[in-house]
Amino acid sequence: MALIKEIVQEALTIGYLSVVAEDQLRSQLQSNYDSEDLDAWIILQRAIAAGDVKQESRRKKASPSPKAKETSSSIKLAYQMAAELAYAAAVALTMTKNTKDQPSLGA
Repeated sequence: MALIKEIVQEALTIGYLSVVAEDQLRSQLQSNYDSEDLDAWIILQRAIAAGDVKQESRRKKASPSPKAKETSSSIKLAYQMAAELAYAAAVALTMTKNTKDQPSLGA
């Protein structure tokens, strides 16, 4: 298995951290590592924060599929329609009841 500083150097060189490399880093950080590895890991974190290195694991989350966007739009529309129906029902329930002096619809 590669050392932390080797994984970091590769990520910095190509500007990309794969899920596999990220898993290797996690594994290495749970075992023995030296101060050079820790320094390399900190440099990698700064490069990721600065946008110099992209993470594959973040990329998948950052770009939802068209189907997910469609579903999200459908859910928003359903909530909007439900809110409008609730408002209409509230208005209807607060209206005074029809008496003989007031004409009703259809009569």
